[in-house]
Amino acid sequence: MKHNNVLPNQHFRKGWQLRVKTWFDQPGAKKTRRVNRVKKAALIAPRPVDGLLRPAVRAPTVRYNNKLRAGRGFSLDELKAAGINRKEARSIGISVDHRRKNRSVEGLQANADRLAEYKSKLILFPRKLNRVKKADSDKATLAAATQVTVSSVFPIAQSANADIKRKIEGTPAATAYHALRMARSDKKLKGKREARAKAAAEEEKAKSK
Repeated sequence: MKHNNVLPNQHFRKGWQLRVKTWFDQPGAKKTRRVNRVKKAALIAPRPVDGLLRPAVRAPTVRYNNKLRAGRGFSLDELKAAGINRKEARSIGISVDHRRKNRSVEGLQANADRLAEYKSKLILFPRKLNRVKKADSDKATLAAATQVTVSSVFPIAQSANADIKRKIEGTPAATAYHALRMARSDKKLKGKREARAKAAAEEEKAKSK
């Protein structure tokens, strides 16, 4: 043994079997989750399995605001534009977020259209069968209604990129990258080229003599 090193004392008998995490319950947990989904669907029927309708919003910061995602709830201005009462919205499966504010007319109109589309396809069941209200759907529509079991009733589609490539006129055909690479190469090979030209000139001069 040399130098002032730590004495070898490997701890290999720690009872590692007690610290190993296993997932032998994975198949059983999968079945439990599936059974719970079926129970929840039966409990909230005939409402959609996906839950409340969510607005299409853009995430904050420049890094993430190019994609649409589902938000917490519709703003009060969006509900007003769609002609839906804020207290009635939650009772017909629409999420509401009174804190959210609309920063653009486009976002407000897009979510108002989303609400209008949802409202056009909405089937309202009466709370009591013997008391049918004016806004409730008719008996034929109620009889034909089925529970929507897809993951998203109104999926949020990403908007297409509106940027169109246009040709800029009045500029040289050479690119800046090519010009920089050529300048770098000329600087690197300047000495070799001058030496080669000088040697060629001396050789011609020697031949002429």
